[in-house]
Amino acid sequence: MLKVIAACGNGMGSSQMIKMKITKVFKKLNVDVTVDHNSVGAASSMAVNYDAVFVSQNFVDNFKTAASKGVKIIGLKNLLSEQEIEEKIKEAGLDK
Repeated sequence: MLKVIAACGNGMGSSQMIKMKITKVFKKLNVDVTVDHNSVGAASSMAVNYDAVFVSQNFVDNFKTAASKGVKIIGLKNLLSEQEIEEKIKEAGLDK
């Protein structure tokens, strides 16, 4: 089972919406996944415990440490675009 986290600036509204979209797309792709959400600050400190992080493109640099340890950092331009989320999941090889 994949373990992913959605992160936004404050860890409240946006990350919850991203979480719902991510969950929907993974379900469509028949991938078993657990999705959490948090603020960028909190998520960056615990990202190494996840397989992937979904975050606004603006915050990707906050996850360099996790990326260096093999965590997939997925930067999104449109946080609510299921099409973009699906494309990024496939690009990262998380759909298998």
